[in-house]
Amino acid sequence: MLTWEDDVEVHALRKRGWSISAIARHTGRDRKTIRAYLNGERTPGVRQPREQDPFAPFVDYVTCRLAEDPHLWARTLCDELEELGYRLSYPTLTRQIRDRKLRPVCAACANATERANAVIDHAPGEEAQWDWVDLPNPPGSWGWGATAHLLVGSLAHSGRWRGILAPAMTQPHLVDGLDRVSRRLGGVTRVWRFDRMATVCHPESGRVTASFAGVLKHYGVSVAICPPKAGNRKGVVEKANHTAAQRWWRTLPDNLTVEQAQQKLDEFCRVRGDTRLRPTSDGKASVATVAAAEPLTALPAAPYPAILTEPRTASRQAMVSYRGNRYSVPPELASAQVTVTRVLGSEVIDIVTAAQITIARHRLAPDGAGIMVRDHGHVYALEQAAMAATGAGGRPHRRKERIPPGPESITAAEALRRNITGTTTPTSSEAQPSPSPTASTVIDLAAYERAARGRNTLA
Repeated sequence: MLTWEDDVEVHALRKRGWSISAIARHTGRDRKTIRAYLNGERTPGVRQPREQDPFAPFVDYVTCRLAEDPHLWARTLCDELEELGYRLSYPTLTRQIRDRKLRPVCAACANATERANAVIDHAPGEEAQWDWVDLPNPPGSWGWGATAHLLVGSLAHSGRWRGILAPAMTQPHLVDGLDRVSRRLGGVTRVWRFDRMATVCHPESGRVTASFAGVLKHYGVSVAICPPKAGNRKGVVEKANHTAAQRWWRTLPDNLTVEQAQQKLDEFCRVRGDTRLRPTSDGKASVATVAAAEPLTALPAAPYPAILTEPRTASRQAMVSYRGNRYSVPPELASAQVTVTRVLGSEVIDIVTAAQITIARHRLAPDGAGIMVRDHGHVYALEQAAMAATGAGGRPHRRKERIPPGPESITAAEALRRNITGTTTPTSSEAQPSPSPTASTVIDLAAYERAARGRNTLA
């Protein structure tokens, strides 16, 4: 490719009478290249495209995805393309989107303002930042309503983060998420930073609540509360929130269970999040490498014993679903509303009725194992109830089944006939003997003749 300066020089030498071969030797270019520029077949500063465009097969998919979602991250789009066979680099994707103008302009966000962000240094193992993310439109099979919640925890120094899905943002769910995320991160830092969430502190004063103080003592950490109207003070976890929403939740399929979605998130954090390169004093290193060097404190053997409760509806088989497993209840609670109660760190769960009566207790199975935990007493009672219902009700009727009137219906019909005609049906003793099938019947035609004459006379 010739620059504009090279093109000017080539044309000037040609006008001085130089041959194409001489110009090619002088400039160190091929003769075909010099001839193409002199004849106007090529434009200076524009590289001649290769015969086969390697990005062309992906143009339609990129166009459709960006038309559906103008704010889709190019990094997220690159994740999807890599699963479809894309082998080019991420910078190539961004350049192609820019050069081909594949991303449409969102008019609703065109006037969005931007603000400056400060850079805050964090010592290794010093601070972990926590925040809730509201995730709209979860799969309907979860039964979580219009919004799911994700508790995200991030190490401020290395940027390593993990998240836990939860149906609500109550304090027991927060404690459960803090423990599970900390174990995924490998330990606890010296300080936990929160914004002014009511489950941690009093939002007006920023003072830690008495109930959450016990949680902090259990894990041996200090707490830092963000100043008023400065929730973005925890910028590391805010960026993790953005990544979780745009690169994981936005493309999550609808046919996954909660446990499968959690596994997808953990896999995304390991494959995508931990492999990011971070600048260090010794050069670039991955997030996983930097996080491995952070001095984290070991977690207690058991979580803080908060009481976690979640409402459930028992199935017609008297089973209650909880974290990817099913637990039996007495058959009287089939299709009834119950509450699953669990003390964090305990190996059992209690199933409580609406009247706050503990009706069943089971050993907790591993999350997402698909195990059916059934009590022998519940199994026997359910079988007896099912058999009793079958014997009492009989088999269901078929739509085209023939069911003629029974004896009772025939008796009732005879009674109706007697009331209408005022006659009585002779009993069996009074009934006349029926004629023999072989006896013949004689018809008097004179009666028909007399009837006919009567009609003619009247006419």
